[in-house]
Amino acid sequence: MNTKLWIIIDGQESNVNVTLALEALKEAAKTTKIDVYTEILTQNGLKNPLKVSPGQNDKLLIIGNIKPPAVFANLQCTTIALQEAVEAPEAVLKNAASQGGSFSADSGKNSKKIVAITSCPTGIAHTYMAAEGLKNGAVALGHQIRVETQGSVGAGTPLTTKEIADADFVIIAADLKIDLTRFGGKMVYVNGTKEAINNSIEFVKTAMAEAKLQPSDNETATPTSTTKTANTSRKIGGGYQHLMTGVSYMIPFVVAGGLCIAAAFALGGINAEGNLATFLMKLGKDGFALMVPILAGYIAFSIADRPGIAPGMIGGLLCNYLNAGFLGGIIAGFLAGYFVLWVNRSLPLPKNLQGLKPVLILPVAGTLVTGLVLYYIVGGPVADLNTFLVNWLKELGGTNSVFLGIILGAMIAVDLGGPINKAAYAFALAMMQAGLYGPIAATSVASITPPLAVALSTHLFKNRYTIEEREAGNASFVLGLAMITEGAIPFAARDPFRVIPSFIVGSCLAGAIAMITNLQIMAPHGGLFILPIPGAVSSLVSFAFALIAGTVASALLIGYWKKPITQTI
Repeated sequence: MNTKLWIIIDGQESNVNVTLALEALKEAAKTTKIDVYTEILTQNGLKNPLKVSPGQNDKLLIIGNIKPPAVFANLQCTTIALQEAVEAPEAVLKNAASQGGSFSADSGKNSKKIVAITSCPTGIAHTYMAAEGLKNGAVALGHQIRVETQGSVGAGTPLTTKEIADADFVIIAADLKIDLTRFGGKMVYVNGTKEAINNSIEFVKTAMAEAKLQPSDNETATPTSTTKTANTSRKIGGGYQHLMTGVSYMIPFVVAGGLCIAAAFALGGINAEGNLATFLMKLGKDGFALMVPILAGYIAFSIADRPGIAPGMIGGLLCNYLNAGFLGGIIAGFLAGYFVLWVNRSLPLPKNLQGLKPVLILPVAGTLVTGLVLYYIVGGPVADLNTFLVNWLKELGGTNSVFLGIILGAMIAVDLGGPINKAAYAFALAMMQAGLYGPIAATSVASITPPLAVALSTHLFKNRYTIEEREAGNASFVLGLAMITEGAIPFAARDPFRVIPSFIVGSCLAGAIAMITNLQIMAPHGGLFILPIPGAVSSLVSFAFALIAGTVASALLIGYWKKPITQTI
């Protein structure tokens, strides 16, 4: 009997990387002419029943942090991380088939203890994708790692004081500002989530090579394109991260306020008549009134830490009175943040007076300067611009409204939750605050379209996908229902030149139909789960038409452009 390489892959959690690993190993097996037999280990045991028993001279390759079934106990075993099977499949197979043992060159005595934090603006998809990437990359290099996810519901599996104390390195993979006070005296590396997701092994290597000592004080760090260090010598920058920090804190206020307004319409009609409806309308409007102050305050916080919050929020509140709106709030946040940061760095004080800075000097000075600049210089022109933009959108009709829907749809689909996507959503929120509900409707249907389209495609064109990809399509469908566009990212990452253009076409179509049919949505988030709320959507027919048209268009294009596959493993 010929020597066979048995491959057991951790399939206990639904993960598109399992599909990527199987496909990579399949192609590598053809190239290397290694006889392989694969099994997926689920929570209920092996997914496929064993057709033959392992031979005495066979080898075993374990992919993931799993314990193989007893039938494989006597085989020489190699254990690697899932990401490594995707990135170096031929080397993995050759090593496992020839000698076995640990594949990682950095394992054993060079093993390090790593703690990490991941976070993204919405705290949903990228947060957990980056966490998984860091785990895979660290394990592949033979290191121990513990990851704290700072998601939409707070810190998941928070790091303990002992874990931090025992760690050799701290890795921050976040698109938001992360407080580093816990990591004083540790070697810290700060960057965004993108590389942790796309190239985790190199990300971990870079982190360990470029980590800097975090001072034992109240310093914090923001990931930027110009710096990857955690100390105070970093350059001022990261405008996108500062804005996204503000947006991430603002979204819960927008969603809560929007849903209260939708409920008011449902109970009291378009005029929200009745005691409860009137109360809900006021509650929702109060939530919206806090939107700009929260946005401005946490932009300033991202730039200047806690002393920036008060000047930023007060400036944002002033923008409400000046009718400067969302645009004014952004300006107020950056103005307050950078001014407070400049004063903090430029004003030396004796040690016995340092305590006055964060509670007196910086908040008061920042509030006065921000308020005066907004009131006498910036507020008026921004208010005029805001009024012009709102009036222009109110007058849009026909071809012009279609054009706006197309632009918003393209921005939503081009990077699936990235900065361009967030810019479109931020614009729609600004218009919603001004009483225009068309743009948020266009961005909503455009956001739901990609994950639903790829899910539909996996069912219409089954020969274009592996079994595991079709299962991942079901997960994408559920995420799409909740308006989580990031559910389509794994499919776009695997075949971007075919899939992303397909998404753009479908989202543009959905956005255009939403605008031309004057579709309005009163709730800024929630996906299809807001449909049962009476009055939340102005026309269920228009909503369904826009969503179905965009979804079907994208699904058909994906199926047309993708090539059929033959699954041999």
